[in-house]
Amino acid sequence: MIARLFKKTTTIHSAPDRAPQATNAQPNDDANDNEADKKIGNVALPILGDRSIMRRKAYGTSSVPIQTDLRWKVDPALANRIANFNRHGAERSGYHDSRSVSFWRSARKQFFADGAKQPLVFYDSNTGKPLFRAPVGRSWESFEKESRSHGWPSFRDAEVVWENVRCLRDGESVSVDGTHLGHNLPDRSGNRYCINLVSVAGRPRAGTVEE
Repeated sequence: MIARLFKKTTTIHSAPDRAPQATNAQPNDDANDNEADKKIGNVALPILGDRSIMRRKAYGTSSVPIQTDLRWKVDPALANRIANFNRHGAERSGYHDSRSVSFWRSARKQFFADGAKQPLVFYDSNTGKPLFRAPVGRSWESFEKESRSHGWPSFRDAEVVWENVRCLRDGESVSVDGTHLGHNLPDRSGNRYCINLVSVAGRPRAGTVEE
């Protein structure tokens, strides 16, 4: 049953939940910044979560159903399969850039509106809780270029709302409420959270302020 359900999804192979240490890197300001980004106070990043987060609940791994009015014309049925009934599959590479989805056009317009250039907030497609804010500590062009080149929205440590996000030991990135988000795939720059757009296309729940 599960195999048939995910025939059209792409499998992302998980990576270790900590970035490998470069042995030939020379000390520089960027390297120091990267090291600083790997901690919140004395807490190492990513913040690990227990496997019980993804236990079976009323709606797959979520206690609440997927939102039906997701942003950027994201398909709720696809979001439900990826976010709630899946642990390893993913939306197809480049979904965020497909004709049926208005993500980049709408997101870019919002970011540059009135010259404010405030980070775009990405909300849980189930609960509406904020999960990521981007770009933070880099330009919009850098965020967009990295995401497009990898095929999925890609976030760095400083762009994660750690109150609501955890990583499991196999690299799976999840919300604290059980939404499958994607995987942490570290590279030479540090942790890189490769995230399904369908999992973070929610609308803010009542009382949530978009910062």
